[in-house]
Amino acid sequence: MISAGKFFDGHNDLLLRLWVNHADNPASAFFAGREQGHLDFPRMRQGGFAGGLFAVFVPPVAWLAGERGQEVARVQAQHDALAIAEAQIAILHQLAQASAGRARLCLTATEIEQCLQQDVLALVMHIEGAEMLDEELTLLDRFYHLGLRSIGPFWNLPNRFGVGVSGGFPGSPDTGDGMTAAGKALIRACNQRRLLIDLSHMNEKTFWQTAELSDAPLVATHSNAHALCAQPRNLTNAQLEAIAASDGFVGVNFGNAFLRADGQRNADTSLNEIVNHLCFLLDKLGEDRVGFGSDFDGISVPESLGDVAGMPSLFNALTAAGIDADLQEKLAWRNWLRVLKRTWGQ
Repeated sequence: MISAGKFFDGHNDLLLRLWVNHADNPASAFFAGREQGHLDFPRMRQGGFAGGLFAVFVPPVAWLAGERGQEVARVQAQHDALAIAEAQIAILHQLAQASAGRARLCLTATEIEQCLQQDVLALVMHIEGAEMLDEELTLLDRFYHLGLRSIGPFWNLPNRFGVGVSGGFPGSPDTGDGMTAAGKALIRACNQRRLLIDLSHMNEKTFWQTAELSDAPLVATHSNAHALCAQPRNLTNAQLEAIAASDGFVGVNFGNAFLRADGQRNADTSLNEIVNHLCFLLDKLGEDRVGFGSDFDGISVPESLGDVAGMPSLFNALTAAGIDADLQEKLAWRNWLRVLKRTWGQ
């Protein structure tokens, strides 16, 4: 029996925050509670966070220099994408190992469902931006054996596999060239290994190339509707039609800039903006293909939500909008399990 109020989340940047701010003892900080950010174990319990895709993300040099108060040139000299990715993967494993049974690294949808039933935090490894991978993809198998089950080949910046989406508000997702030959090979390799391919940071060309190449459901783990908020990162109606035709899925991003019609990062944003995107996507995709992809610890969220502990307020807003308990359960976790089973095969 899975209790009401639990949810599975399609994207967060907790591993990045633990690597930047708590590298000496990330598991201790996570389980004891952090003063900053959106996620830690106590607040996850409070908010009903039952599991999710945990991003391994190599941040840009300028961002990392600012976070660590260092000169850009100094950080550039130390910026080893593979080493950064391996450090964050190690943190994810530490969270499971130090949890005393409270958290588990999951490799199948069945394991996630078992965690939901047993009140154990389900950890799924995701890569956001494949800068650390080699063109020969030898590292892809290595990471797969370490637990990788989901990958977004691109972030906002170009890499050896192609070009991610970029550009300011308002804007089209048609922001650059598509995939390289190595990028197309990566999509095929992900299909062969039944890895989930995340569309969320793809520009229009890479999106449609993936739709043509991939035989898996099309999934955007943390994206919203371009018709409601014209950020280049959000999905157009044509893209949503393709996702629906593939029996795919979209996880709604809680970031203010991806919710608001004016594209501002203003935290004075109503939870109804999240509800509006959910309802729009339900209309376009159907009630089995929509869920949550919060982007916690990666973006600015509505002040009325605050952090993961505020999730009951979102469920209250869904109820006020007339979304019944059965559909809320689908949005919360059932739809995620459905698409993961279809993608992973178990």
